[in-house]
Amino acid sequence: MEDRSFHITPQLSKNALTVLERRYLKKDTNGRVIEAPADMFRRVAETIAQTEKKFAKDADVADLAGCFYAMMARREFMPNSPTLMNAGRELGQLSACFVLPVGDSMDAIFNAVKYTALIHKSGGGTGFAFSNLRPANDVVQSTAGISSGPISFMRVFDVATETVKQGGTRRGANMGILRVDHPDIVDFIECKANKTHLNNFNISVGVTETFMQAVERNESYDLINPRNKEIAGQLNAREVFDLIIRNAWQNGEPGIIFLDRLNRDNPTPHVGTIESTNPCGEQPLLPYESCNLGSINLGLMVENGQIDWPKLKKIVHLAVHFLDNVVEANRYPLPQIAEMTYGNRKIGLGVMGWADMLITLGIPYNSEEAIRLGEEVMRFINDEGHDASQKLAKQRGPFPNFKGSLFDQWGEPPIRNATVTTIAPTGTISIIANASSGIEPIFAVSFVRQVLDNDLLIEVNPQFENIAKEQGFYSDALMEKIAEHGTIQGMDEIPADVRRLFVTAHDISTENHIRMQAGFQKYTDNAVSKTVNFAKTAAVEEVKKVYELAYQLDCKGVTIYRDGSRDQQVLSTSQTPKEEEDRREQRDVRERPMTLKGWTYRMQTGCGPLYVTINEDQKGLFELFTTMGKAGGCAASQNEAIGRMVSLAWRSGVPPEKVIKQLLDISCHSQSGFGQNRIRSCADAVAKAIQIHMSSSGYAQKIEKSALFKGACPDCGGRLEHEGGCAVCHSCGYSECA
Repeated sequence: MEDRSFHITPQLSKNALTVLERRYLKKDTNGRVIEAPADMFRRVAETIAQTEKKFAKDADVADLAGCFYAMMARREFMPNSPTLMNAGRELGQLSACFVLPVGDSMDAIFNAVKYTALIHKSGGGTGFAFSNLRPANDVVQSTAGISSGPISFMRVFDVATETVKQGGTRRGANMGILRVDHPDIVDFIECKANKTHLNNFNISVGVTETFMQAVERNESYDLINPRNKEIAGQLNAREVFDLIIRNAWQNGEPGIIFLDRLNRDNPTPHVGTIESTNPCGEQPLLPYESCNLGSINLGLMVENGQIDWPKLKKIVHLAVHFLDNVVEANRYPLPQIAEMTYGNRKIGLGVMGWADMLITLGIPYNSEEAIRLGEEVMRFINDEGHDASQKLAKQRGPFPNFKGSLFDQWGEPPIRNATVTTIAPTGTISIIANASSGIEPIFAVSFVRQVLDNDLLIEVNPQFENIAKEQGFYSDALMEKIAEHGTIQGMDEIPADVRRLFVTAHDISTENHIRMQAGFQKYTDNAVSKTVNFAKTAAVEEVKKVYELAYQLDCKGVTIYRDGSRDQQVLSTSQTPKEEEDRREQRDVRERPMTLKGWTYRMQTGCGPLYVTINEDQKGLFELFTTMGKAGGCAASQNEAIGRMVSLAWRSGVPPEKVIKQLLDISCHSQSGFGQNRIRSCADAVAKAIQIHMSSSGYAQKIEKSALFKGACPDCGGRLEHEGGCAVCHSCGYSECA
């Protein structure tokens, strides 16, 4: 008999359906969606439940699958994206997090590059410690040459990631970590100052307690050559710390990872040392280890104005069961990863909808009560999660590396999973669940969403909308005003108690951000992914205080983002009179002067060489012409049409980045080149010619690689929000890290 749970119809928002159709649901060879959301949840539930037979031949798989399905269909729990995408499908790779070792030899380095490509192709993100690579200009005995250093090899990984791009469903994401005592640490700290480099990497400095103590005492510390473990020089710790701060203020990186704290809580020190984390920093892993994550929707754990603790307990136990089954159901991309993952069986149960829960309870996010409640909720989840894992250990046995682990040393009961809890950025799965992201505050009370045909819709936080209607101050004009300003603070037409309750990331002090992170960290096995948001006007000293506070409050890492700190960011929600005047001026089509300066670029297409001429006037890019060898007819006319439309766009004030975005990667039947040099069509050739021109004509600091600038979504052009160490578009579901 079919479990009645499967008759539950998922209640999903329009935005959730859009995200699912674009990235998660099955499609046929023509790209048509052939799976409904309920089918996806059932596919995942049945696949994960099926592994139950490995532990009990008489297991009621159908009943368990029904429970898993109901938990997802009701949006109470969501696994990480690869599980939703791949469970029950040919690929079968279900983990989001991987860490690969990078050894100090060409064989080891390029094996890691190969493994990275395989993981990215399967839908995972990768973390690396480059700390074992000898520094630049160090001796290479086998060739009597000199080393190029870790940063040069990071670029190799970056190019490999750019090439794979994870099959178009998930983008390649990497974490690069270098120990603070590596001789190349200064170059590493500054390696992303040029924003056209390493765009597929998040970077963090691995700091030690020794270094932080030297910072406090304003002392020098030793740099250690990893090749021979000898002292290779000294640096002043405070100067290095200040350099980290200045670069983080400038563009949000590097973050900081407290390495000694990761290893203090490493449950299996007898197996290995933790050197790196996954791309968003919340999942410390041993070399070749993977982890699968999932998040509970706290916004749905409230009943009659109070937390429903029995319901939360039930979901925690069921989610731990689900995630442990994922370890069995997974198809690992490498045998080394399978071995390490089975050995420790790490899982990462986290939360989303924290801000929603607070609003439902009437508790402002930026209050002492919220921080205390965060500690209480996470302690409950962690305790119940460990209890659930211990019960599984009685049925299935502890994780194989239990003997010698910290649990064993402390005399704790056998446990099934070496780690149980992680606070991850929830990105697209929080959009599917219609929940606030991770433990972040709400990203907006009201915002503009672009839909098909460039229509703009005003999206309003449903809790705010209900309160506004109940209290009688709702109006379409007010919602538009809120969307324009991005906050309701200072709006006297909204009651003061409502303004206190609905605070967004930029309404909250940076100290409150980091204290909330620290509160959840107290009762989280792994780490907490959270972004500390700064106003554009924030001083460098304010960033420094947050990094120092993260250390003092025993966080395991910290990520910050200062509004507008990355080039071409489109985050402002209101415009000054001067900005509006500039926009009006841009809408006027510029007249062509008698003479213009120009450049011609030869692009090799599948139909032969295409010559692209780009002309500029005093204000910048003005017009574009194309010539294709001796070609005539349709090809020539289409290229002329492209040139005319690009010229009109530029003369009308359309930014070149938007032109590139429209033309880039358009494909035709006749392509040319390979990898980054591939030209997919004449339109693609024009886009790449514009990129080359901008890179070589003083525009390099105005755009990012492939014109996918950080402030605007590369898929829909909407606003990107920095949450949980990642950039997410709530309009279409794009995630920089997903």
